[in-house]
Amino acid sequence: MRLHRNLVLAVIDSLNYIFNDGLYADKVVEKTLKRDTRWGARDRKFIAETIYDCVRWKRLYNEIAGTKDHYTTENLWKIFTVWATLKGIQLPDWKQFTDTPVRRIKGKFDELQSQRVFKESIPDWMDVLGKKELGDQWDTEITALNQQAAVVLRTNTLKTTKNSLQKTLLENSIETETVKGCENALRLVERKSIFRTDAFQNGLFEVQDASSQLVAEYLQVTPGMRVVDTCAGAGGKTLHLAALMQNKGQIIALDIYANKLKELKRRAKRAGAHNIEPRHIDSTKVIKKLYNKADRVLIDAPCSGLGVLKRNPGAKWKLQPEFIDTIKETQAEILSKYSQMLKVGGQLVYATCSILPSENEQQVEQFLKQHDGFKFISERKILPSVSGFDGFYMALIERIK
Repeated sequence: MRLHRNLVLAVIDSLNYIFNDGLYADKVVEKTLKRDTRWGARDRKFIAETIYDCVRWKRLYNEIAGTKDHYTTENLWKIFTVWATLKGIQLPDWKQFTDTPVRRIKGKFDELQSQRVFKESIPDWMDVLGKKELGDQWDTEITALNQQAAVVLRTNTLKTTKNSLQKTLLENSIETETVKGCENALRLVERKSIFRTDAFQNGLFEVQDASSQLVAEYLQVTPGMRVVDTCAGAGGKTLHLAALMQNKGQIIALDIYANKLKELKRRAKRAGAHNIEPRHIDSTKVIKKLYNKADRVLIDAPCSGLGVLKRNPGAKWKLQPEFIDTIKETQAEILSKYSQMLKVGGQLVYATCSILPSENEQQVEQFLKQHDGFKFISERKILPSVSGFDGFYMALIERIK
């Protein structure tokens, strides 16, 4: 691989925004890729993947480069040099690469493999927490969470079928493969720009990880039901519920953020989903009005997001242990309040994109102890090391009185 100066400069600039200005990696990548229309698919792939690599392995590269967590332009070049050296890339004759200690870089990398915090590039507190909650399993999971995330599409069955979508995409030179155990999912064989395709513009698919696609299915909705999606956000799972219900019945999509519901409306229009009614939670009345009214309730709870680090590696550096303590209190409160929307005989799914038992099965156990009107039906844990996709948890609970 030959390095091109304008592409490397784009990476360095992006890392400056992420490490020094605290911007989110996905937003920076999105903006950077719009900088030069002459960049081809290979150029764009290099920029995106290199940025994500440097974010994912920030602690490891920082330690090897000896940059002491100071991200001056000179230090960002040193971090990039570590990345390129470990990738086996021939360094060009640029002043930034003068006297690069290639052997020392490789030697230091080997030396650090014996310490998990460097080997897996994670903060100390996260390593302590993961080990405490998952024991030896933590080793396996954090390794899996450092792999690059696959791009998975969910076929919008309101408009097409999986086979038909696969053919349509192939006509645009986008090759996909089916995902075992995930009925309407297609995985991209090679990362490509898919948002400019007619198939996307016409609402034939959404980008949604395979694990995430299992959540709406776990709720076992049928056409004609009244369903409440309590933490709908921009509506990935809401749109899936609409498809599963064949646009029949009612989905009330709640969220505390009005701007996310606005985005949901836009996506619903593109998807041809007509049975969704967004409602902004601007007071407790919005929730109380729905008490005892729903056949199904989805609680896609706010969480640490530790199950989705492979697609959001920057979260490793933004997350704080205090946040996890706070979010567990929020989860318990949400589960207690939002479960009251169920009719007797109705069912809810409590889901998170976390792999920590304290956010998952322990929350459900605590809820059932305190609410005798509910009964546990089943649960599903999706571990990244087993599935190859995001880490998720879902529990199915029924209201019995």
